[in-house]
Amino acid sequence: MKCFLHPAFLFAPALALAGEPEIRAVDVDADRVSVTILHDDDGWEHFADAWEVLDANGRSLGLRTLYHPHVEEQPFTRMLVGVPISEDADVIYIQARCSVDCWSDKRFEVRLR
Repeated sequence: MKCFLHPAFLFAPALALAGEPEIRAVDVDADRVSVTILHDDDGWEHFADAWEVLDANGRSLGLRTLYHPHVEEQPFTRMLVGVPISEDADVIYIQARCSVDCWSDKRFEVRLR
């Protein structure tokens, strides 16, 4: 998925100050994944807008879109149900995205065994 900069970013460099979303915790229970994210959401112009579950090979197992900023709720936790995690999997990764900085280069490793 490509990520595009919000047009306001070109005229308001302060929007970049929130930085990348930071994954603080992950809970996996069968096909349910809960992720806690910390991000300095500052409103609709810059907020954590998604996280994704990846298998050991980097293939997407599920995407959780976050449809609004969480300015007053930090960190916040959201769940995704129906994630097809193989019973043989030893590890999954969580990667977060924000509306300005796109996908974080950091992946949160979750050991399943």
